[in-house]
Amino acid sequence: MQTVTVAKGDGIGPEIMDATLSIIMAAGARIKVEEIEVGEKVYLAGNTSGIAKESWDIIRKNKIFLKAPITTPQGGGYKSLNVTTRKFLGLYANVRPCMSLHPFVKTKHPVMDIVIIRENEEDLYAGIEHQQTDEVVQCLKLISRPGCEKIIRYAFEYARQYGRKKVTCFTKDNIMKQTDGLFHRVFDEIAAEYPNIQHEHWIIDIGAAKMADTPEAFDVIVMPNLYGDVLSDVAAQITGSVGLAGSANIGETCSMFEAIHGSAPRRAGQNTANPSGLLQGAIMMLNHIGQTDVAEKVQNAWLKTIEDGVHTNDIFKEGTSKKLVGTKEFAEEVIKNLGQEPSELKKVRYEKGMSLNLPKYVRKSPSKKELVGVDVFVQWNGNNPDELATLMQKTDLEEIKLSMITNRGIKVWPEGFDETFCTDHWRCRFKTINGHPISKKDIIELLKKAEENQIDTIKTENLYHFDGIQAFSMGQGQ
Repeated sequence: MQTVTVAKGDGIGPEIMDATLSIIMAAGARIKVEEIEVGEKVYLAGNTSGIAKESWDIIRKNKIFLKAPITTPQGGGYKSLNVTTRKFLGLYANVRPCMSLHPFVKTKHPVMDIVIIRENEEDLYAGIEHQQTDEVVQCLKLISRPGCEKIIRYAFEYARQYGRKKVTCFTKDNIMKQTDGLFHRVFDEIAAEYPNIQHEHWIIDIGAAKMADTPEAFDVIVMPNLYGDVLSDVAAQITGSVGLAGSANIGETCSMFEAIHGSAPRRAGQNTANPSGLLQGAIMMLNHIGQTDVAEKVQNAWLKTIEDGVHTNDIFKEGTSKKLVGTKEFAEEVIKNLGQEPSELKKVRYEKGMSLNLPKYVRKSPSKKELVGVDVFVQWNGNNPDELATLMQKTDLEEIKLSMITNRGIKVWPEGFDETFCTDHWRCRFKTINGHPISKKDIIELLKKAEENQIDTIKTENLYHFDGIQAFSMGQGQ
């Protein structure tokens, strides 16, 4: 018997959770429910995280968390509990199967069957943002080797475990050569360990266009956090409805399962919500805890219910659907179909032990790290980069000289274009003139000289070589 932490959430959450639990319990799920309260009430009671410490203790004790959608109040500094939970508990893998149910649910892609595996902890979702000048704010995109290795290995192990033939990687490494470039390099490294699984890489923009147009070209797609967030919703929608999609968030010790849609407060209490998304999350949970027999029974009963044309309002269509039902009635129909299988839709067969046992990340030996320069970011309200260069050159040291100025990433000095529009936020790159490493004391001296010349420095970024390889981007136009 597995104890599962359950949160009924906000809006339509309690209705779809009750429906989901009624189905899986009727199917014989060997679970015990321990309920906690999270979401809007907790937020408005003064807890800006939306969850009490005692609830964290229960989640960490039970390891398995089934969560209905919640409402995050607008403003007031409230943080998304979804993002917080994923990061606090190390839920690094977000898994979203997207399969069309043609011809019973309207879709332009009748043979679509893909799984999007999204890195869940880092990228721009680190949420580190700063206003740096009157005109410019920044958001830091953080990509780590451990984060890349864990999610990419998960994608290949998932493909192997579930009999998938191909894993595709989406990045934008033609532009973000350091961050997305690392993700792509690690993908190629790990793909070599799985010779029986096809692998390929697409640039995210054309890959997204291809997925939206010809999703049958893909099988498993793995990608960094932001791309995965956007494209998993796109993929779910083009199968027929976001309301049909469930999500698993997998960590090394804890896991969370949910629907991918929100709490829809305007639909609350009306018995019209489709519980299918949360039910799909629960089915993934059952597979994860080894109750594959129950997961299989529920999934096949759900497919038969969809096939029978018993539909909630979000997917009901005259001529295709046969019976319009509410949330409770849909659950009752699925329960009636337990033990039965679809005749046209593809029935499922889950093998025992569908949970993935992945090795823990092993840190590599440290690289040889050499400091070869520094980017000094300044606020300056002038318009002529040559004037700024003259000012910044007053901070040159014997071994460190100004080599480039960029504005919004584009090189404006030396040999900039008059047509380039500039803000008040400038990156001034200082590099060693002889190629030899410098010290942080040199950077401190440089900043002292900037202060003496009344230069408004905002921040610095050190420029390194790792094992002799340049580990920083060039300016656009260099």
